[in-house]
Amino acid sequence: MTRMLESVTTSNELPSSTDVVIIGGGIVGVSAALALAERNIPVVLLEKGHIACEQSSRNLGWIRKTSRHAADVPMSLAADQLWANMPKRIGREVGYRQNGIMFLAPTEDALAVHESWLKSVDSLSLDSRLLSSAEIHQKVPGGKGQWAGAVYTPSDGYAEAAQAAPAIANAAISSGAVMVQNCAVRTLATSAGRVSGVVTEKGEIRCKQVLLAGGAWSRRFLGNHGVKLPTLPLICNVLRTKPMDGPTDIATGGPDFSFRKHQDGGYVITQRGGLDCPIVPDHLLIGMKYMDQLGPNRQLLRIKLGKPFFHDLSLGRSWKATDVSPFEKERVRDPEVNHGLNQEALANLRNAWPVFEKAEIAEAWSGWMDITPDSIPVIDHIKDIPGLTVATGFSGHGFGTGPAAGQLAADLVCGGSTIIDPAPYRFNRF
Repeated sequence: MTRMLESVTTSNELPSSTDVVIIGGGIVGVSAALALAERNIPVVLLEKGHIACEQSSRNLGWIRKTSRHAADVPMSLAADQLWANMPKRIGREVGYRQNGIMFLAPTEDALAVHESWLKSVDSLSLDSRLLSSAEIHQKVPGGKGQWAGAVYTPSDGYAEAAQAAPAIANAAISSGAVMVQNCAVRTLATSAGRVSGVVTEKGEIRCKQVLLAGGAWSRRFLGNHGVKLPTLPLICNVLRTKPMDGPTDIATGGPDFSFRKHQDGGYVITQRGGLDCPIVPDHLLIGMKYMDQLGPNRQLLRIKLGKPFFHDLSLGRSWKATDVSPFEKERVRDPEVNHGLNQEALANLRNAWPVFEKAEIAEAWSGWMDITPDSIPVIDHIKDIPGLTVATGFSGHGFGTGPAAGQLAADLVCGGSTIIDPAPYRFNRF
């Protein structure tokens, strides 16, 4: 993980009861905890490792509406407002900058895809627009690449992933939330057909509601309770450069690279044309559900068969409340960095913008993303287990919408009005 992840001081004592238990201390979990605590609702967040130790601190930090499914854009619009107001709300900066996001199109066919997306969101009054090749070179000078055009959204932006979730967590604690790290939830406890608590490695907590925001671990947790959530893992590899002069503060994505300015003066870079796909048993169990999504993008996947498959098997698929759970066996999922993919990204970027010849790598990391068959998350009640709500399956773009997703989850737990229409995120669509 990034060395810049900020630590959070949490409680060492496990409360005996509360109103709501949140499982998972990522950006969605801590945002939900903050929303609940601000409403004076007793809430306890439990994290098997430490706050934001997995994908919530390992992503690129992008906060975008660009290229999102039209049904998912209202969440992004709500998140924009929450990100902009976050420093005032929590009394701390989170590195949020509304510097815009641009996706480059190398061919007319690629540009037509962006044009089609613009038409799909025409009714949403976004500030997104197409750019010509000349406009690209004005906004991102010094480039050698030949581009048919780009789609650009000035109101998009980014924040610092290693800073944001810990800052929100600290604000939630200050508002009354209780958080306990290094405490895995093994199973749900039920009574009279509904959730009555959770059983952790440190004991049981009684509660009225549970919110599962466990990221890539959610499928395994739900599976142990007989609930089938279709998500598959992919790995994104990222590097951060040392401080350097660069071409723009606009976050820019090409076909085989992306970059955005980091607040320390360096750049966060990834290979947009390559994701690691280590085969695990779930690929064999539910892979056919992904043919429409991944079939046309097969060239993006760097498929590997080996240790991850057997490691996944060793974690187990079912266990009892008295057993050591998979979440204790692997508290932090920390995949090995694919330095070859990162070097590809840097080489491709240097070909497009020679100024990156000066780039020196400060650090590199990788993280597991939980991908749903339609790349849209699930934020919904689980009807077969009354009292259980899930917010998971964010498919690699959950950081940007994290504050809004967490608030929507909190709204659902409370049973009142919601920040946006939750219909696109229903569990039963699968």
